[in-house]
Amino acid sequence: MTSRSETATVFVVGVSALVATCILHLAYLPRYFPDERLTVSAVLVLGWATYTVGWYAIGRLFSDPGPVPSLRSLDVGVALFLCSLLLGLGLDTLGFTPELVLEAYALPAVGIYVGLALVGWSIGVRTNAINRFAHDE
Repeated sequence: MTSRSETATVFVVGVSALVATCILHLAYLPRYFPDERLTVSAVLVLGWATYTVGWYAIGRLFSDPGPVPSLRSLDVGVALFLCSLLLGLGLDTLGFTPELVLEAYALPAVGIYVGLALVGWSIGVRTNAINRFAHDE
C-alpha cells in the first residue's frame, strides 16, 4: 500500500495542479486570447498539462486498481483528445475562427478536456497498480 508521505505528496501535487490550472485558464487566457495567438497556445498547453497532472493525482488517490488495470481509458482519452484537436483545427481551416464563431469550439473543447482527464486518470491508476505490485514483492 501507499505510505502516508507518498499520499501527502500526491495530494500536494494535485492541489498545486488545480491551482495552476485555474490561474492559467482564468487569469492568463482571457488576458491574451484574441490578440496573441502564440502566447495563448503556450498558456493552453501549460494549462492542459497541469489539468492532466491534476487528474493523475486524483487517479492515484482515489483508485483501487486490480493487479493489471486496463489501459482502455488511456486509449480512449488519447483518441478523444486528438480527434477533438483535429476537429478544432478543421473548423479554423474552414474559416470558422474562434474570433468569429466561438460557440463552434465548445464540442472540441469538451472533448479535449475529457480526453485529458481520461489520460491523467488512467496513468494515475496504472502508477497505483505498479506501486502496489512493487510493494508486495
